Amino acid sequence: MIDHINPSALPAWLSANTTSGNPVVLDVREPWELQTAAVKPTDAISGFTLISIPMRDVPSRLGELDAQQPIACLCHHGARSLQVANFLVQNGFSNVVNISGGIASWADELDSTIAQY
Repeated sequence: MIDHINPSALPAWLSANTTSGNPVVLDVREPWELQTAAVKPTDAISGFTLISIPMRDVPSRLGELDAQQPIACLCHHGARSLQVANFLVQNGFSNVVNISGGIASWADELDSTIAQY
């Protein structure tokens, strides 16, 4: 079972998961989506490493991720990131959450400067 967190709860999750360095926000959206709406550390949320790997590339790039590091998966609305989170857990990752509502909710709850699409 994958835990879901709202973007507004992400700062607390990030600060609670710093034992192995910065937690990762894994953005699984396509490159064109990243150009449209990008996640970045702000005053409201920081303390994470952003890694962008499109969903279709995660299996072939799994070695770029550390199975011991906390990972919060992100996409547009939360469906693709949930699939990736499940894949990660099935492949030995132990601390994985899905960001509910994706970048759309992130923009609503944490950073209104992020474009909606």
